[in-house]
Amino acid sequence: MAAKQQPPPLMKKHSQTDLVSRLKTRKILGVGGEDDDGEVHRSKISQVLGNEIKFTVREPLGLRVWQLLSAVLFSGMAIVALTFPDQLYDAIFDGAEVTNKTPIRLYGGALLSISLIMWNALYTAEKVIIRWTLLTEACYFGVQFLVVTASLAETGLVSLGVLLLLASRLLFVTVSVYYYYQVGRRAKKV
Repeated sequence: MAAKQQPPPLMKKHSQTDLVSRLKTRKILGVGGEDDDGEVHRSKISQVLGNEIKFTVREPLGLRVWQLLSAVLFSGMAIVALTFPDQLYDAIFDGAEVTNKTPIRLYGGALLSISLIMWNALYTAEKVIIRWTLLTEACYFGVQFLVVTASLAETGLVSLGVLLLLASRLLFVTVSVYYYYQVGRRAKKV
């Protein structure tokens, strides 16, 4: 009887070192290539969970400084309006007499509420929250500009304080809208 011939020993295949096998495996898993958004996923886990890099904000230069300045400005004006309503009214309207302090204190309370939002937005990295805060700020300054302008048209009292207030509100609206659009822009793909 013929001797049973032994098959040649099997070569153990190492898929980590076999480049073709690795590429086929990655293609089957659906990783390594670009998806519809142009994202390249390194693993199936990052593909399923999502890539957190696309949720981070590429912050425009000076955004955090502007947020800090806004938070300090809103807080300062709120404290002045709550504690010294007479002096605030006098500084803006040059010696006009305050008949009732309640509206000015309510204004201070509203400013304090907005300032809390500003302080919290300073510590977030979420694009949506930053944009809503900037939009809130721009709307506030825009409405304040319109209200002061309407008051000037009614009373006819023009002072240096009011003109500075109007000029600063226009500047603040412009800066807030600029940062609002800069944060909302899509990052260019490299």
